[in-house]
Amino acid sequence: MKTMPIVCAGLLASGMALAENLEDADRFLCAAVQVQICFETGECFAAAPWELSMPDFVVIDTKKKSVSTTKASGENRASIFSTVEKVDGTFFLQGVESQRLFSFVIEELTGHMTIAVVRDGISVNVFGACTDADL
Repeated sequence: MKTMPIVCAGLLASGMALAENLEDADRFLCAAVQVQICFETGECFAAAPWELSMPDFVVIDTKKKSVSTTKASGENRASIFSTVEKVDGTFFLQGVESQRLFSFVIEELTGHMTIAVVRDGISVNVFGACTDADL
């Protein structure tokens, strides 16, 4: 019985080490994990994604150059990227909407995602993870 926690810990650790490889994927299912909001006054605060009206999951489609909420969310929100580039295994996606600039950086081998959304005087930084949406 004492080996059960050790086995579980080993499985968890090995699962965290596995990468969400996005090679050959055009659509990603992504979720925010950590969020920070900063103001021009220099104050920054940690926030939960839902506190900033962020959806639980988004679908990024690099061919359609879009980011949208999932059908299950019932929110029906979408934005278009003006640029989508892949350089040395990293996706760079950017767009402008409603006086906000948004930039996504997604590592192809790990699925790790970093997002910055900025407007005059406020920035929101998001760290999250993506997986192949078509699996």
